[in-house]
Amino acid sequence: MKTALIIPSLVLALSGCAVLQKDGVASVTGPAEAQPATEMVAAAATTALGARAVSAESLDTTTPAERQAALAAPASGAESQLGRVVVALGPPAEQGLWLSSALVTAAAQGRIETATGQSLVLELRPGKGGALLSLAAFQALGLSLTDLPEVTVFAQ
Repeated sequence: MKTALIIPSLVLALSGCAVLQKDGVASVTGPAEAQPATEMVAAAATTALGARAVSAESLDTTTPAERQAALAAPASGAESQLGRVVVALGPPAEQGLWLSSALVTAAAQGRIETATGQSLVLELRPGKGGALLSLAAFQALGLSLTDLPEVTVFAQ
């Protein structure tokens, strides 16, 4: 009696399976031959590389007088050396002469000195991770924007 119920239920369950039907239904593995693409996608609009680029000079809003004053400022006797850091270019949108470093815990005036002896007075800002130097400071010191120079940091 059990076999009389099992066999009809299996036949009904498998009768709807597309794998068992051979007339007009594709096999599980797909078509035998590769089908050519029938749809075309519109070409993407492109621009020349750097068409929207902005020069570093246009982002630097410090005046030549401000740069000269920062470069010409003598070292004061009341400053203390905080340490040496390797600096990378900071966000160009943040204007001014500044250094963001973990060497300081609060914003203060300070000075940096490069390995070549160039000195620049700037704002010292607290930071986390690697030290960042402003675009204006990079340009005032004549550093390449892709350099990673080491500077000595002094607090006033």
